[in-house]
Parts: sequence; structure tokens; C-alpha cells
Amino acid sequence: MVRRQLFQIFVLCLVLFGLAFALAPWFAFRALKANARDHDVAGLSEMVDLRAVRASLRDQVEEPGRPAPEPGQAAPDIWRDPLGAMRRALEPFAEPLSPLTPAPARLEPYLTPAGLYDLTRGYAPGAAPPEPPPPEGLERVVAVLSEPWPSLRFWGVNRVRFAVHPPEQAGEVTVLTFQRTDLFQWKLVHVRLPDRDAV
Repeated sequence: MVRRQLFQIFVLCLVLFGLAFALAPWFAFRALKANARDHDVAGLSEMVDLRAVRASLRDQVEEPGRPAPEPGQAAPDIWRDPLGAMRRALEPFAEPLSPLTPAPARLEPYLTPAGLYDLTRGYAPGAAPPEPPPPEGLERVVAVLSEPWPSLRFWGVNRVRFAVHPPEQAGEVTVLTFQRTDLFQWKLVHVRLPDRDAV
């Protein structure tokens, strides 16, 4: 009798462990969104690999006033655009110093808490509509539980990709990639922006 109860407890613990292991990335996404919404810089520093996210955005975000390269167009070379080629060649060397050096001006809006919050909602930084004030009491709990969850793009043991988009524009999908750093801890390491010109 005692052995049977111990076996049932063991199976229950195993099931709970499996559920926690599988759902940890979703909770990490929701924690990232909450930390960004509330401007919790300490919480964001534990959940975002700024160096990796900055590197993932570098080739996707163009400098203001500079035309975006056409599809298939080669990267700037030393003969046609010497300054652009030098800037492109030196930017990776700044990545190891990313916590100590400011991000390039074109990337700053994406790396702020407000920018990260907009990205978790599927919007470009600064393009999200203002949120209504949160309800009070039990309605607040219902509102939190009814928040839209991100759609799963890929689930692996050490890497998970979520897709988010604005409610009114299903074609503008932003892909957020999380990587496991511990048994139940995940970190944002890559952001794939939507091709808004193609929508």
C-alpha cells in the first residue's frame, strides 16, 4: 500500500515536472512582456541577451535617411561605399563591449523596455496603440488570463521561437527566439522583424 502511494506520488511529480519543463518558454515570454511593460530593467537584464539581440537586429534595421537595400543587393563594399563598408566591418567588434557601449542610434528604440514591449505585441517600437487602463479587482485577473498568447513557431529542447503580430495585421509577424540558459530559465536571443514593405 505504501509502495503504491509512493509510486503515485512519483508519477505525479514526474508529470508536474514535465509540464513545467514544457511550459517554461511561454512563462518566460509572458515575464519578458511584463518586465518590459513595467520598465523592470533588472528583470529584463536577466531575460534578454542584449548582445545577441543587437547582433540579430543590426542587418534588419536601416539607418534613418539611408535607403534600404533591394533584395539581392550586395552589402556595401570598399569600392562603392567605403564608409558603409568600414562601419559594417567594425560593428561586430563592438558586440563584446555592448553592455559598456551605447547601441547604434538606429537600434536604440528596439532595445529599450518600451521597444521590447512593443515587439512582444507585434508592433514596431513606438507604433503600438496605447493600452487602456487595467481594470480593477476580479476583472483584472480575467484580463490577464485572456491576454493573447504567442503562436508557437518552433519548439526544441534548448530553443523556442514564438510568432506575434498586431491584431489588425496578421501578415506582419515578428519572431522572437528564446534559448534555454538553465533548467527552467530562458533568454531572448534573437528577433526577426517582419518585412513590412512586403505587406
